[in-house]
Amino acid sequence: MHQGPNKIKSSLSSFGKTTLAVLFCAQLLSGCSADRRLASTLKKTFKRSPVLRQYQAGFALYDPENDRMIFEKDAEKYFIPASNTKLFTFYAGLKILPERVPALRYVVRNDSLIFWGTGDPSFLQSRLKGKKAFDFLKQSQLQLFYAPGRYTGQVYGKGWAWDDYNDYYQAEINDFPIQDNLVSLSEKSSLLQVSPGFFRDCLFKDADTAGPFRVVRDFNTNAFHYHDRPVPQGYHEQVPYKLSLATTLSLLADTLGRGVSLLELKMPADAQTIEDVPRDSLLREMMLPSDNFIAEQLILLYANQTGIEMNTDTTINYILKTYLSDLPDRPSWVDGSGLSRMNLFTPRDITFLLNKIYKTVNNPERLYAMLPAGGKTGTLKNAYPATEKPFVFGKTGSFSNNHNQSGYVLTKKGKTYLFSFMNNSYTLPTAAVRQEMVRIITEIHEKF
Repeated sequence: MHQGPNKIKSSLSSFGKTTLAVLFCAQLLSGCSADRRLASTLKKTFKRSPVLRQYQAGFALYDPENDRMIFEKDAEKYFIPASNTKLFTFYAGLKILPERVPALRYVVRNDSLIFWGTGDPSFLQSRLKGKKAFDFLKQSQLQLFYAPGRYTGQVYGKGWAWDDYNDYYQAEINDFPIQDNLVSLSEKSSLLQVSPGFFRDCLFKDADTAGPFRVVRDFNTNAFHYHDRPVPQGYHEQVPYKLSLATTLSLLADTLGRGVSLLELKMPADAQTIEDVPRDSLLREMMLPSDNFIAEQLILLYANQTGIEMNTDTTINYILKTYLSDLPDRPSWVDGSGLSRMNLFTPRDITFLLNKIYKTVNNPERLYAMLPAGGKTGTLKNAYPATEKPFVFGKTGSFSNNHNQSGYVLTKKGKTYLFSFMNNSYTLPTAAVRQEMVRIITEIHEKF
């Protein structure tokens, strides 16, 4: 029977729609099949691994494209995250900070410039070298007054190890940090050099003892002791200085080359802002070397930006309530850096967070530039072999007997997976734990 042109056209259109539907279903089923194979492979891998069976290991793998969890191994259990905590601090920065970081708050009253700290860690910081706030204060013709008291917390985070006070990674916290809150010590012509120069008179020689050359600060004062011997060639060390209002004022005066007075005054609502380093640069400087100092000071910056009390507990509670109320599991989050063993997160919480980060940035190239890259940059540089294009971007987290890794793995077949791999309470060498973790993530990259 002869069919009219309209009927033929309708039949072809119907055929085309059916074909497209079949192709879509086939593609969907193919994706599901690949995910099932991946889940099956990981199940066998975790069951057979002679390394992973020796301690508590949690793992979650998530597919952001199809919005589904691919595989979980104790992903609902809580682990000590160490520096994986910085992923939460990182996300809060993406949500709260403007494109340029607020470095200083100030008002002008008659012939006086009164200023308050924001918690910004970039003021003359060793890598970021924030200069706008410094230049603003130095060039002002007005009398300078520093008004302290915005930060209401302690100089250390909750649960920090007190005997790490001399280590560079545990600088004290305040609302106006200067030069990383660290004293930099180095060798020049076998002599000990110090920066800021303000601390030059705080160096004391002690009788020589066995062991490597090092500088140790008194616990409660800025007295720095070192061995009475020539300083080894190439020596470099950073030691936190003890915070006090007197030290802050003296450092400001010494650095600015002009007097700075103290004034007890609550910051008014009309205080103006000096902005400095780009937000992405600051977040990157926290993430790549896993900088604890920057992480802690960022929490204070978030308080400044939102107008809440400048206090770590208050700010973290605000972030959880405002941006993370939908986490699968309620975390125990107590500091910005992960130095505290009181932090507890689940692997599925972290993959949930990674998905939020991925969607918020909405630009993989920009996101990956702010994260350590396997075989290339940051704390993942030596974990993975160097390749033309890195296939892992994320964050490590290490304590004694704990080593974690969370982030994004790109596969040879063009997929992006989010993962959180947490290893706690092991007695094996960390290298063995890292090697097994890298082996499994690399297999995901190679085969799926």
